[in-house]
Amino acid sequence: MPLTISANLIILLSYCKVFMHKFKLFVAVWGLTTCVTLSAQQPIAEKYGNRISTSDLKEYLSILASDAMEGRETGKRGQKMAAAFIRAHFEDLGLAGPINGGYYQPIELYTTVPGETYISAGTSHFNNFTDVVYYGSGDSGGEVSMPLVFVGNGTHGDLDQVDIKGKAVLMFSKNEWLAGNRAVALAREKGARMVFVCNTESKDEFDRLANQIKSLSKGELSLTKPSSDEYQRPGLFVVSPLIVDKFFGVSMDKLKNAAEDGPKKKSIKKIKPSMVAYKTSTAIKVVNTENVLGYLEGAEKKNELLIITSHYDHIGIAQRGGGDLINNGADDDGSGTVAVMEMAKAFAEAKKDGNGPRRSILFMTVTGEENGLLGSEFYTEHPPFLLTNTVANLNIDMVGRRDLKHKNSAPYIYVIGADKISTELNTVSESVNNAYTNLIFDYTYNDLSNPERLYYRSDHWNFAKKNIPIIFYFDGIHEDYHKPSDEVEKIEFDLLMKRTQCIFFMAWEIANRDARIMPDKKY
Repeated sequence: MPLTISANLIILLSYCKVFMHKFKLFVAVWGLTTCVTLSAQQPIAEKYGNRISTSDLKEYLSILASDAMEGRETGKRGQKMAAAFIRAHFEDLGLAGPINGGYYQPIELYTTVPGETYISAGTSHFNNFTDVVYYGSGDSGGEVSMPLVFVGNGTHGDLDQVDIKGKAVLMFSKNEWLAGNRAVALAREKGARMVFVCNTESKDEFDRLANQIKSLSKGELSLTKPSSDEYQRPGLFVVSPLIVDKFFGVSMDKLKNAAEDGPKKKSIKKIKPSMVAYKTSTAIKVVNTENVLGYLEGAEKKNELLIITSHYDHIGIAQRGGGDLINNGADDDGSGTVAVMEMAKAFAEAKKDGNGPRRSILFMTVTGEENGLLGSEFYTEHPPFLLTNTVANLNIDMVGRRDLKHKNSAPYIYVIGADKISTELNTVSESVNNAYTNLIFDYTYNDLSNPERLYYRSDHWNFAKKNIPIIFYFDGIHEDYHKPSDEVEKIEFDLLMKRTQCIFFMAWEIANRDARIMPDKKY
């Protein structure tokens, strides 16, 4: 049968042809409109984004992550030097100091440290961290005197030979790990009021252990002043093997022989008790530190604020080990800090040329991140600008290296949190990247069930808790994380530049778009 086309079918095909023409026209117009949203200032943005250079980034980082900065530990000299370097940079760019005309937001942190602590035996006096070291915290309420009893190795059989209730005891131990030491716990169960432990064979061994305890005794930093009962922890004294004979008036060899004789010989019981005095105290120390802020006022929408953050502190100097002990933190977070400094320079130059952002931008390098996000927490609790006017936070923490997953990857960056508070922010983030830099966006750590829980582990988190849209930019966890080997020589500056440009273009878009980014979810 021959093929025929009805009149109705011909009419239907004609309508379809007209519809498809109009649909194509709609798609073209929609695409042009979308492009205009991101590209109205694209040539201008590219002009200043292209000024971000590897030479600037390397120059800044070679200073910030040098040995002279001593690892930038919060409250220490190196951190103060780093703060001064960043402040001078902001001032040279012509950024405003928003804290009463200054660039520092001062912060008082609190920690507990050992106060006056010592042991006296007869005419001998031993100060903490010399020939004795106190492992614990709390206050004895002044000098305390009591009998001191030798208990050998602190076994059940040793402790059964003598009455130790309400007394101090001295024992030998081969276990250097003091927390959970069973002999110590047993002595306390039997009523010992204070425990002295000799668990090293030489002065060098003792000094090494004392330095370890000293590094642990400085306490955690906190924004709130601890009450006295918060730092009470039962402690013990570790004593050097060189001073043990001062306690009972007998030689170390005789004490060791008594300890090894075993319970049946009752040799421990033959060591006569002596008197000992000691004092322990814990002091609350104020640690002064500061966030560093540089403010660039916007033009039309100056009351609305974009905040770009990194943390410039690191973990300081290692207390033990050989070789290089300075944790320079070139990637963590020297890389993020120099990215903020370079973006501040690009935006400042744009404003000087009459192309400044419509919204204001706060460039902020924060302190105390390594101690628990303390600098950013302080800012969000004591903001110099209204948080309700804060449009978004772009946080940069480690952007100069690669992780093993991306060893041979094209330029990439982990993007975390962009979709958690604002759907729009995530959409804009993708569009900006596609328009300018085309980095690979890896969302592995954006999954809240990821065991690393990185959404909660950098300074953006304190802004997210205030329901401010955030993006956290990150390069991954590499083998030099929190080690002295995190050095400038291992930074990939071409990759750092590309990532900095990516974040710059995102900041440019947020600061210049017509409508502010709005939250539509809770963190």
